[in-house]
Amino acid sequence: MDHTAHTEHQHQHQHQQGQGHDHGSGHGHGSASWAMAAQATLHCLTGCAIGEVLGMIIGTAAGWGNLPTTLLAIVLAFFFGYSLTMRGVLRAGVDLRTAIRVALAADTLSIAVMELIDNGVILVWPSAMDATLADALFWVSLAVSLVIAFVVTTPVNKWTIGRGKGHAVVHQYHH
Repeated sequence: MDHTAHTEHQHQHQHQQGQGHDHGSGHGHGSASWAMAAQATLHCLTGCAIGEVLGMIIGTAAGWGNLPTTLLAIVLAFFFGYSLTMRGVLRAGVDLRTAIRVALAADTLSIAVMELIDNGVILVWPSAMDATLADALFWVSLAVSLVIAFVVTTPVNKWTIGRGKGHAVVHQYHH
């Protein structure tokens, strides 16, 4: 699908969802609403949260230290983030190789920003790195870090979608 057809598809998709245009943000590359960016970020957040929590559970159960547990959580965040996107793209009938390319194009920047912010908050939060799954501090710091990551990542997704990149790549596979 060429860029013009893709932009028209985004336009139709926004109006079907009752979303208007955010003129001035597209700079001639189409536009992305804040609602569309928030939806893309929420999708990313879901995969990240699943991966983060599962990584912490596995690392804690295995008796690993902070670094290997955090690295596993990050790897799983990317895995689940990509998997959620691939699930929808595969459902549209594309082959696995195309689905992988679409997921990588759609989610890499979004997940990377989210993981950087999320783990950065946990790293600087006093005692959060040493909190266990049974501690309220673990869950509170994780929830707050994910909210902050969502707030920071949403404008990134708005910018990439408005330029036909990021989650805009996935929209051509939605029916």
